Amino acid sequence: MATFHIKRIYETPEPQDGKRILVDRLWPRGMKKERAKLDAWEKELAPSSDLRKSWGHDSSRFKDFACAYRAELDSRPEVETFLSSLHPDDTITLLYAAKNPQVNHAVVLRDYLALRQEGL
Repeated sequence: MATFHIKRIYETPEPQDGKRILVDRLWPRGMKKERAKLDAWEKELAPSSDLRKSWGHDSSRFKDFACAYRAELDSRPEVETFLSSLHPDDTITLLYAAKNPQVNHAVVLRDYLALRQEGL
């Protein structure tokens, strides 16, 4: 199975990142495309604009956000398309721009994709 990691897009790209995939709906401020070293930009895997705005990165509402985000992902055919494009030995680094490394949508997405990949 593919291995998923998360990393802030502003951190230096490293060979062990594997495939670098931006999972934000909006392009990160101040980031030049050449510096990002992306393999893909999967906007469809990001939370909807409405969900992102209603959450507002408020850590006290993270559990509610995570539940709503997983429900959004359950309804998106792009998730299955993305998972079916992966190879078992792929290392995938999901890139995000949020400042908090523990409270952001990429944490939820990483765990969601890992469980879906396992068939749970």
